[in-house]
Amino acid sequence: MKIGMVTVLTSLSLGASLAEAAGVLTIGRREDSTTFDPIKTAQNIDFWVFSNVYDVLVRVDRTGTKLEPGLAESWTVSDDGLIYTFTMRDAKFSDGSAITADDAAFSLLRIRDNEGSLWSDSYKVIETAEASDPKTLVIKLSGPSAPFLSTLAMPGASIISKAGMESLGEDTYAEAPVASGAFTVKEWRRGDRVILEKNPNFWEADRVSLDGVEWISVPDDNTRMLNVQAGQLDAAIFVPFSRVEELKKDENLTVHLDTSTREDHLLINHEHGDLAKKEVREALDYAIDKKAIVDTVTFGFGEVANSFIPKGALYHYADNLQRPYDPEKAKELLAAAGVSGLTLDYLVNAGNEVDEQIAVLLQQQLQKADITVNLQKMDPSQTWDMLVAGEYDLSVMYWTNDILDPDQKTTFVVGHDANMNYMTRYKNDAVKDLVAAARLEMDPAKREQMYVDIQKMSKDDVHWIDLYYSPFINVSRKNIENFYQNPLGRFFLEDTVEN
Repeated sequence: MKIGMVTVLTSLSLGASLAEAAGVLTIGRREDSTTFDPIKTAQNIDFWVFSNVYDVLVRVDRTGTKLEPGLAESWTVSDDGLIYTFTMRDAKFSDGSAITADDAAFSLLRIRDNEGSLWSDSYKVIETAEASDPKTLVIKLSGPSAPFLSTLAMPGASIISKAGMESLGEDTYAEAPVASGAFTVKEWRRGDRVILEKNPNFWEADRVSLDGVEWISVPDDNTRMLNVQAGQLDAAIFVPFSRVEELKKDENLTVHLDTSTREDHLLINHEHGDLAKKEVREALDYAIDKKAIVDTVTFGFGEVANSFIPKGALYHYADNLQRPYDPEKAKELLAAAGVSGLTLDYLVNAGNEVDEQIAVLLQQQLQKADITVNLQKMDPSQTWDMLVAGEYDLSVMYWTNDILDPDQKTTFVVGHDANMNYMTRYKNDAVKDLVAAARLEMDPAKREQMYVDIQKMSKDDVHWIDLYYSPFINVSRKNIENFYQNPLGRFFLEDTVEN
């Protein structure tokens, strides 16, 4: 997902809870969830929980490289690539009702049409979605779509209960959904924790060992690590780079370095003053020493990024432009643009160790190019709304892919989607048109060239500044087995065992 954002934070309360029961896994994370409505979020903190509360028609496997059957046990595609026919497996929602083709059609049309959907652009290729019978879903596309099957595996396209949504309403469903996955939402204590319990009606219930899972918000990185070291948490995610070696030495813990599609980058608000000028954005890129950031902040676990399509992902362009660190060149570009005394507001997520370190480094580096940066450390609960409102100049964020195909991130980041190109307000109609065309191109070689061109064009425009790629770094107690996150970020908690 998607976007790496932060939301509501409060102090951790590890009091009496479901976690005292046997077989309940407690996981510490930075942020609270924002919603359980799959179409109304683009945040990892939601998607990573969705993946075990909801199921999808088509899944991504453990390796993060292949598609496999989910609620659709099989499918066929017409010779012209326009008609997809899915056969639904025998499965039930958490309320005991059957999961039908009608529910699947409802879910897909909702992500396409609902005004609150953040993902409508990727699903507009669906012309019709209908249940020819309770077990058969027929989808007609307006044109061939190379990423279509991959988009069905995205957590935003999770299958929800049509009857449940219509009877409960969107607001209630977003708080207490009818589950189609391995776990149900027992309770959501806002700002504290999401309490899940095993869904006995899940079609793979026999696969699930855990009785439940608690996702607990512990915003401070240091506190979260101390809690797992003390045994107050079974696991914790977002391990700071600086703590990896220390935690590896703890005989009670296992540190997980899982291959990821994570990319950290610097968002730039193109609608703010001089940032609208390409030369100014280029100057910023030249003024930032990415290698120094990787060395200082990631302790060698990261590597310098050169594209928004991450290394190892489909159609990553390894030879994409990388502007070298050159503060003098940055000064020249600013002068040529007629800009002097540039002062920028940099939105920082307070309490995030890495974000705060990067902020200080960037402030120091940009000063060498005569660019003044004011650091605005904000309660992370406010950050997202400020990005949406455009109340920032710069902000470091991260993204992890949710589907195997590059279309999702490309559309979201440079394809002029509903989120103003990931809040950067970047606009290039030629790039926009190419993103739309690449979605429909079925020839792999031609399609790859389109994505190479998109990466080159957006990099030339400095749509944002690529910083680094890094693995997912998590930690768990030794008695926890199969705590695993695939490259797209999905936790396979249906396979996790607590001994």
